[in-house]
Amino acid sequence: MSDEHGFSTRAIHAGQEADPLTGAVVTPIYQVSTYKQDGIGGFRNGYEYSRSANPTRTALEECIAALEGGSRGFAFASGLAGQDTVARALLVPGDHVVVPNDAYGGTYRYFNKVAGPQGIEHSIADMGDLESVRAAIRPGQTKMVWVETPTNPLLGIADIAAIAEIAHAAGAILVVDNTFATAYLQSPLALGADIVTHSTTKYSGGHSDVVGGAVVTAKSITVPGLEDAEERIAFHQNSIGGVAGPFDSWLTLRGLKTLGVRMDRHSDNAEKVVEFLEGHDGVSQVLYPGLPGHRNHDVAARQMKRFGGMVSFRMKRGEDAAVKTCAAVSLWTLGESLGGVESLIEHPGRMTHASVAGTELEVPGDLIRLSVGIEDVDDLIADLREALDIHG
Repeated sequence: MSDEHGFSTRAIHAGQEADPLTGAVVTPIYQVSTYKQDGIGGFRNGYEYSRSANPTRTALEECIAALEGGSRGFAFASGLAGQDTVARALLVPGDHVVVPNDAYGGTYRYFNKVAGPQGIEHSIADMGDLESVRAAIRPGQTKMVWVETPTNPLLGIADIAAIAEIAHAAGAILVVDNTFATAYLQSPLALGADIVTHSTTKYSGGHSDVVGGAVVTAKSITVPGLEDAEERIAFHQNSIGGVAGPFDSWLTLRGLKTLGVRMDRHSDNAEKVVEFLEGHDGVSQVLYPGLPGHRNHDVAARQMKRFGGMVSFRMKRGEDAAVKTCAAVSLWTLGESLGGVESLIEHPGRMTHASVAGTELEVPGDLIRLSVGIEDVDDLIADLREALDIHG
């Protein structure tokens, strides 16, 4: 596939040629651990053992690299497995990382509780404030700047191009978690990022039936000492072994085929839910990058195609009202994760972000996060209205 092909064309065809044996138009599930060799060391098409490579996983890795406009894709058993591999491949004890002040709880837990004891230091920065990012960098020690945009769960927006310049000037690599936006709505590598990560569990898979992660490297990484980042990640992916299995890879590939049309519907529905929430007396604040009053709306409008399906809002009557509202809905599903075709509601402070309670990343107790699905939006709004009218 060529970069000149449209997004959905790449999503359906990149890495997914018809099966040469049968002509099957869908990539087969190669549910296999090992491969017959044509003599010692004679690997057929490079396949030896499925931890190292599997044809179904290869198809997924080629597809997601094409969607992100990158050099090479890597598929993992989870988003955090991919993030761990990137950190282990590119950082050594004594190195320093700048992470967002409202990062996904699992990402912060990793840098704080896993990488920290192994000698990787970190500082917190407000990624929506370029001066905060500059102030957090330690000259000569900072080797990585980690960005989420939009962030989870406060929907903060970071200027990818500007932060890329800051990071590169300091000799650091820029990693962007593109899970919320997806490759359909945002292209971090084109804006100067060096590496993109995803929890493919979310929008990429899109059907709440698979856990996975992905990493994509830029076609050119010019940070001194990290020009071989792609080779390092490949080596560590194989050495650590937290790879995506063939069936999980197949499910994610299936999801990617409809990513474009799903993201448009998610965005359509989210915009209407936001409009409703802004007009409800029980809501004190709506957090959504598409709102003109959003702190970095102009940045989001510049670097995103649309603003996505994630919405957060705060309750005027506080945490108790937020918890009761989450429990009172019937069509929305109370659950963690996001990005599936069904709509989810959660209380981040007690659910996905409980691990950052008491830290700089603690989220407000009155916050509710919505993953707006692709159901009929009038039904979604009616369900929210009933719950908010009672508890708001």
